[in-house]
Amino acid sequence: MTGAVGYHAGLLAEDAVAEDYRRRSHDIAARRWRGQSGEIDLIVRDGEAVIFVEVKKSKNLATAATRLARHQMDRICGAASEFLAGEPRGQLTDVRFDLALVNGIGAVHVIENAFMEG
Repeated sequence: MTGAVGYHAGLLAEDAVAEDYRRRSHDIAARRWRGQSGEIDLIVRDGEAVIFVEVKKSKNLATAATRLARHQMDRICGAASEFLAGEPRGQLTDVRFDLALVNGIGAVHVIENAFMEG
């Protein structure tokens, strides 16, 4: 997908993911938040914890899962650090990095702590 079609498909995928988090009683703090390091698709609050969410859409969930590259994780981590500078506990804030996958029919699957290094 390219251009306007890809942009709108991405917005719809983010809408589906935001609704999934809302259904689980999470608050959406920001959408497409941009810092100097880059953009974060969704920032979600779970109590005092902050969840940074990268949304990937593809025809199927398996293909969507392959679309997160190391350089994207680094960019998201940099932007997350910028966001946390404005939080009361700063870098000491409890955080999690999730990968939200959306398939061609709009089904959502969230991989919590997707950026954990093993």
